[in-house]
Amino acid sequence: MAQGAEKVRLRLQKENRGWKKWGPYLSERQWGTVREDYSGNGDAWNFITHEMAYSKTYRWGEDGIAGFSDSKQHICLSFAFWNHKDKNIKERIFGLTNGESNHGEDVKEMYYYLDSTPTHSYTKMLYKYPQNPFPYDQLRQENRRRGKQDPEYEITDTGIFDNNEYFDIQIEHAKADQEDILMKVSITNRGPQDAPITVLPTVMFRNTWSWGYEAYNYKPMMNGISNRLIELTHRKHGKFNLYLEDADELLFCENESNLKKLYGTANTTNYPKDGINDYVVSEGKSNTVNPNSIGTKAAAKYARTVKAGETIVLRLRLVNHTIGEPFGGFEDLFNKRIREADEFYDDIQSDVTDDDLRSIQRQAYAGMLWSKQFYYYNVYEWLKGDPAQPSPNQGRKWGRNSGWKHLYSANLISMPDKWEYPWFAAWDLAFHCVPLARVDADFAKRQLEILLREYYMHPNGQIPAYEWNFSDVNPPVHGWATWKVYEIDRDQNNGVGDIEFLEKIFHKLLLNFTWWVNQKDDTGNNIFSGGFLGLDNIGVFDRSTPMPFGGKLQQADATGWMAMYTLNMLRISVEIALVHPVYQDMASKFFEHFLHIAGAMESIGGKNSSISLWDEEDQFYYDVIHIPNGQSILLKVRSIVGLIPLFAVELLDPQNLDKLPVFKRRVEWVLANRPDLARLISRWFESGKGENRLLSILRGHRMKMILKRMLDESEFLSDYGVRALSKYHEENPYKFYINGEVLQVDYTPGEALTNIMGGNSNWRGPIWFPLNYLIFDSLMKFHKYYGEDFMIEYPTNSGELKSIKDAAMGLADRLIDIFKKDENGYRAVYGHDEKMQKDEHFKDHVLFYEYFHGDNGRGIGASHQTGWTGLVAELILKTAQERNQIEEKVETEVSK
Repeated sequence: MAQGAEKVRLRLQKENRGWKKWGPYLSERQWGTVREDYSGNGDAWNFITHEMAYSKTYRWGEDGIAGFSDSKQHICLSFAFWNHKDKNIKERIFGLTNGESNHGEDVKEMYYYLDSTPTHSYTKMLYKYPQNPFPYDQLRQENRRRGKQDPEYEITDTGIFDNNEYFDIQIEHAKADQEDILMKVSITNRGPQDAPITVLPTVMFRNTWSWGYEAYNYKPMMNGISNRLIELTHRKHGKFNLYLEDADELLFCENESNLKKLYGTANTTNYPKDGINDYVVSEGKSNTVNPNSIGTKAAAKYARTVKAGETIVLRLRLVNHTIGEPFGGFEDLFNKRIREADEFYDDIQSDVTDDDLRSIQRQAYAGMLWSKQFYYYNVYEWLKGDPAQPSPNQGRKWGRNSGWKHLYSANLISMPDKWEYPWFAAWDLAFHCVPLARVDADFAKRQLEILLREYYMHPNGQIPAYEWNFSDVNPPVHGWATWKVYEIDRDQNNGVGDIEFLEKIFHKLLLNFTWWVNQKDDTGNNIFSGGFLGLDNIGVFDRSTPMPFGGKLQQADATGWMAMYTLNMLRISVEIALVHPVYQDMASKFFEHFLHIAGAMESIGGKNSSISLWDEEDQFYYDVIHIPNGQSILLKVRSIVGLIPLFAVELLDPQNLDKLPVFKRRVEWVLANRPDLARLISRWFESGKGENRLLSILRGHRMKMILKRMLDESEFLSDYGVRALSKYHEENPYKFYINGEVLQVDYTPGEALTNIMGGNSNWRGPIWFPLNYLIFDSLMKFHKYYGEDFMIEYPTNSGELKSIKDAAMGLADRLIDIFKKDENGYRAVYGHDEKMQKDEHFKDHVLFYEYFHGDNGRGIGASHQTGWTGLVAELILKTAQERNQIEEKVETEVSK
């Protein structure tokens, strides 16, 4: 591949040159997180609220708008704004708490991540700031008024943008060198009248000195030299200069809590954290900033009036040495970095020719790269409290995450969404790594390694789920992601794979796999019960809690995930065994384990059992509940739970098998001596196209039956992907009767109507990208085995016979169509929002939502969850490559 400037920087980073030391590593919301919650009742949302965040110093991190920091968040840069009408400056992104909104926590601002290189040598984001008072109360009151049956009330619904009375604020960073960062803020008045705005580029030190672990003389300091320069001195970073272009004035305070305002007790400083805010909104009438121009938090104040339709530009530069002319060559450097970013993405997008798709894909990558965050959480210290602070409630010692005292996180981690989910989630992160590997394979590999390290993974082998409850169970997709990242990295390195990475991950995955077997297969029969498995409200009951009547649930999805996990481990061990033959024994182990899981799914409880996860009547997989009276019942909910066994598919190349004689001999012995197991999987002795061997729970018939239902537009298949619940349940809700009560599962294509898992996500109908991508990936594997001659009806009942690959490509196109403009220039993701669809300053900026309406593709849930929804970038690439190959093949045939 071409070695442009950004790829050279990535290589230098690999050699420990620090091009990634600085980046967009601040959270968008530190308040309302578990880490900052020191309450006795675990009420994180109310321990520090949005309003309190102005005055309360954080313990574990910082937040801000367009935040940029070093990799440990010691020196933090961000931007604040004031429209001269709000009661507070706009210092951080606003949203509703879990209890304030009718569908759980929800960000209520308009901002977009537009660009970033993987080293953050260039970044760009856009923030839309209203010129009229921000509608805080309106958003809270209307969302509280609305019920579960109503959609969320968004900021565009308030009318605040209707007359274009807002500022488009574009914030860009460009690095001149590893520790030389240029910043540019372009403020455009989109309104019809001139409008005032105060811009406050802000720098602060994360508070590390107030907790009792550092001597006072370690406290960093910044001071104003003139209205053009702030000097920063930090014991771990030395001296930095923040150069400014003629600020009106410099404002200094301390990054310490305003105890008097918060709790009515004495302050430890005359100039606490909210001093700059109070000074600005009082228009200089308060004495809340330090007149000596020293402190640990500072802002340069620029009060400007922007004429209608015009743009003003402010420039800053943070550098670790002195520069005589800090803004000399400023624009040239920015233009150079933009060209290098274009060069980098031109290479990655060489197969993608459609301009709209290229824009969508690049914004998806930008969102993932902007969503890195320094995540700091020492559970042991958090539980016991800090020496210099009041002792927390003693109940914490036995409360949330008390079984994870070993967990000590201080890393850059890919977040699902830096406002709604500013904490890692294990299975989200695994999906993030696949598209991330296209732009930065080393970062993707590092992400997969992190959660398996001894200071994350539990000593018993469990991978931590997320900070609200590390002990919750996410689907075991780490092995799948490891193999996908390995493949992408191998392709980028001319077929040379990183075996050391694969081997390192494999060892840790062994511990996790064993945890699953020991903890989630408590009867030892290879049928698993993983709990809610990230699918929140998919079932009749809350699957993360015991059954309400003492029954036991055995899950088609947990068992399907484990069958997939087993094949992932088999594939990895085979690859390593080609270099280190001793791993052939591990390949044999996972091959046999897969066969036993396949057998267990056929018949639960042994040869005398009359119930299976597979229902012959419906030709579908269901969960099974065992009632204490000995009765077993199939929970006949046609959900994505029954599609997950499709993911347990893997191909093995016979040439590789011939290189692994020990493994091959064991496979053939098992298949010859256990025909009862061999018959449950695909035909091992019958090669597919290219002589591959297929391992799958689904034989030809079962696969066709699953695909028939999945590709039926009256059931799972929508115009925008596969729904999480069959539309069959719209007219035929599933009902479960217990103790005179009826529990019901309905098709709900949009927002959740239940309170299971907080009610802030919905798996009873919408389209979710991660599982749709796994469906696409599995279909491509099946096609590789069966070839073009194996035809299925797509869509079901259409009368059109197509190859499995054609169906996979059709599914990918439907998913891409969520974001792509239709013939009228509309994007399904924005539904009926005319402003988002038609306005020239909105319509080409893409938001990547958590999930999508099952009927119309409208975006729902977290609006910046580029993480796993960023998989659309991979689908755009895959479909473009496939079509280019077809065109090249046709051209070759024609030329012959």
